[in-house]
Amino acid sequence: MTHQTKIVVKGDDGVKKQFLGVDFEVLAVGTESMVTKMLYKESDFVPFHKHPNEQNGYVITGRYKLMFDNTEYSLIKGDSYSIPENTEHSMEIIEAGEIIDVFTPVRQDYL
Repeated sequence: MTHQTKIVVKGDDGVKKQFLGVDFEVLAVGTESMVTKMLYKESDFVPFHKHPNEQNGYVITGRYKLMFDNTEYSLIKGDSYSIPENTEHSMEIIEAGEIIDVFTPVRQDYL
């Protein structure tokens, strides 16, 4: 699926989507990377999965438990992380909130 690159995506123009039961918005999409805003509810749980995209995230609000490389990481507001491509990982939502994720290359399954 082809996605038209926009120089600026205004706050109200994010494209609302859902993946593994998690609501999120697709924000800026370039030729090599994309920005998403994950909208986690306490009832959400992201099971172990992997993808061919590097994933870098920044916690805006909420509390989470990120698991990868046989290690658990507690995440709170202001924390960030980087998950290498093709690395199994999961996310437990302790307290609802929002996370900005940047994927490189663009996740075609999110378009």
